[in-house]
Amino acid sequence: MLPTLPESSGRSVLIGVDGLGGSGKSTYALKLLQSLKSAYLFHLDDLIHPEKVRYNAEHEEWFCYYQLQWRYEYLNSELLTPLKNGLEVKRTLELYDKETDSYSEQEIEIPLGSTVIIEGVFLQRPELRPYFDYVIYLDVNRQTRLSRVLERDTYIGSREKIIDKYEHRYFPAEEIYMRECNPLLLADYIQKA
Repeated sequence: MLPTLPESSGRSVLIGVDGLGGSGKSTYALKLLQSLKSAYLFHLDDLIHPEKVRYNAEHEEWFCYYQLQWRYEYLNSELLTPLKNGLEVKRTLELYDKETDSYSEQEIEIPLGSTVIIEGVFLQRPELRPYFDYVIYLDVNRQTRLSRVLERDTYIGSREKIIDKYEHRYFPAEEIYMRECNPLLLADYIQKA
């Protein structure tokens, strides 16, 4: 089920699709995109730091994931701030290429009055939440999410390696996010699964 979204008042509308790992954010955001006219979809994972930054051996894994994974300042300056300020966005964005651990450039053009969807984890952190006009939070229990990532994240390795990575990197960071940011309270719409 898709919520009723806010109408554009001349400037573009920023919609966030938030949820923890394996909650179905990408799938949900794609369905949302397909239901809208003049809409654009961005994935937060296209804006991550290179491995040497996000896997900094000086810090625990959960810290790296929560504090060092994404290029929030870049996202804010290149996309969120201009859109929030009612500007058309026409520029080149650096998007992360997982295969090469580097960035490729992509020309983007977002006219005024568009709907811009950004999907990703931790979208309601203080450095991001003020930019969004509307946030949808996908509330999915941990066991369901774990089952999904065991099917999806086979690039990590064996079932045991996937579980280990989630137990040491992802789940602890998600617990901090839930405790510090309370995304269920901040969200405009909660989709339970």
